[in-house]
Amino acid sequence: MNREQFIQYISDEYGVNEEYLFAKHPLFCVFRHSNNRKWFAVVMDVPKNKLGLEGADALDVVNLKCDPILIGSLRKEPGIFPAYHMSKANWVSVALDGSVPDEQIKMLLDMSYDATAPKMKRKAKQS
Repeated sequence: MNREQFIQYISDEYGVNEEYLFAKHPLFCVFRHSNNRKWFAVVMDVPKNKLGLEGADALDVVNLKCDPILIGSLRKEPGIFPAYHMSKANWVSVALDGSVPDEQIKMLLDMSYDATAPKMKRKAKQS
């Protein structure tokens, strides 16, 4: 899955459009819940050497919130890195260059969407 396919998938699946919030980084875009405004995906073009790869050319990645229990094993897989510019304990950067299977990206996106969704409040029991 590439950047354009990923953005289209979010629009189709979640009905959310990208927001370009950073004048200094015109290709960085954010996807967030409309009700609580929490981010669930951040698409960026990052120099490869900032991800521990060789070269300074840009690589499209998406940061996704993830279950901390899975992060260690996910980072061992090709195309998944410690989160760029976000909490490495709760987020991962996923390459959008075809190195990560589409189904895995969709699964991680679902996890991120659910992890950042508004929490339902329980009503107190009445006596």
